[in-house]
Amino acid sequence: MTRVAVNTYTHSATYVADNILKSFKDIVRLSGLDPGKFAADWETNMRALKTWLGTGDLQSVVLEVFNPRTGALIVRWDINVVYDWSSGDGSFWTDTDQLKYHIRKACLAPSDASYDILLHTKPGRPDVSGWGKGAYRSTDGFVRHSLGTTIEHSGLGGNAAYWRRAS
Repeated sequence: MTRVAVNTYTHSATYVADNILKSFKDIVRLSGLDPGKFAADWETNMRALKTWLGTGDLQSVVLEVFNPRTGALIVRWDINVVYDWSSGDGSFWTDTDQLKYHIRKACLAPSDASYDILLHTKPGRPDVSGWGKGAYRSTDGFVRHSLGTTIEHSGLGGNAAYWRRAS
């Protein structure tokens, strides 16, 4: 019985990792940004997400869109990981419609904008090749908008939010 739960949890971690990346790919593409960098880093990002979801060390995944000349934040997208996993009913879904609605609401990024993905983990997490320490850009003067749960697989999932400049 334990083996089934482990395999199911591994499947949940893979599903959630894949859908976090797909959600961020949609944000990049629908915001008018070049998805080339995102596609080139897919394997490295997936390895880190699956590893740290599997160990329970991943706390959030952040996509920062910024001005490449000044480094100033333009908009930020967060997916906070929820670990309420159970081997119960096996429900799984991703709310792409809600995400697309809020991408339009957040507006297109300037054509020269760039972006970075940051993963926030617990201290003592295992190392993953291609990942190290990073720092968030300031959200001073920004307002956070919560979207609620956008990814779910048997209780392992993600709650999305975005930050935009206060009006």
